[in-house]
Amino acid sequence: MNFTLRPIEKRDNAALAQLIRGVFEEHDAPTEGTVYTDPTTDDLFGLFKEASSHLWVALVDDQIVGCCGIYPTAGLPEQCIELVKFYITKNARGLGIGKALMGACTEMAIASGYTQMYIESLPVFSKAVRIYEQQGFFILDKPLGQTGHSGCNIWMLKNLDPKE
Repeated sequence: MNFTLRPIEKRDNAALAQLIRGVFEEHDAPTEGTVYTDPTTDDLFGLFKEASSHLWVALVDDQIVGCCGIYPTAGLPEQCIELVKFYITKNARGLGIGKALMGACTEMAIASGYTQMYIESLPVFSKAVRIYEQQGFFILDKPLGQTGHSGCNIWMLKNLDPKE
């Protein structure tokens, strides 16, 4: 299956909010204190106007099937960026889309001078957590930064290699 990646556009807001909330509902994931109830989920285009942030959208046949971005979350250590909004629809998983999205985010982070990448998750997304570990993320004992997502209880960090 062929797919394309492109930067977020304003017209993507509703479809992305639906995709993200749909993944939470599919996994019966907690909604309070997560991106599910975060008001910025309904205006990701506006959120990703922040300097040093970028959100990629994955499309198959002009349909949005995934997204992933980087965001300079307040309170993170200097030269650390957060990997955010990493969601893929059920039918689009296992096709290399996630790997392409993460690769695009990693390349952008390195090109922007970041040396570490942080991510938060939940136990119900255990398959994703295993993938993060395979990509070089390691589990932390406590959260970093001020994400506003108090419902997340898995915190991970990856050291970025500029030669990747």
